[in-house]
Amino acid sequence: MSVNNIEQVLAQMRTIRIQAAGSPELPDPAVQNVSFSNLLKQSIDTVNQTQVQANEMKQAFELGRDDVNLSEVMIAVQKSSLSFEAMLQVRNKLIDAYKEVMNMPI
Repeated sequence: MSVNNIEQVLAQMRTIRIQAAGSPELPDPAVQNVSFSNLLKQSIDTVNQTQVQANEMKQAFELGRDDVNLSEVMIAVQKSSLSFEAMLQVRNKLIDAYKEVMNMPI
């Protein structure tokens, strides 16, 4: 896996995160000087926040609150599931890239 592929995946994750947050415009990559570790931590935090929100909505629906309907709960659960699966795939690609680098002859 090349660095360009990783950068493309990260760019897609940023775009999805921005779209999920409802921001109308994309940030300029030249303006932001974000380290890889900070970006990865932010992505993990976003996935965690999505999962927490979905669990809260499920609990509210199970308790019978009137302000939460089933379709909203199902959409939140699916978003949570998809974001976790995407994060898992990124993790797998990063591990593959790490293994590839570690197996390179010096």
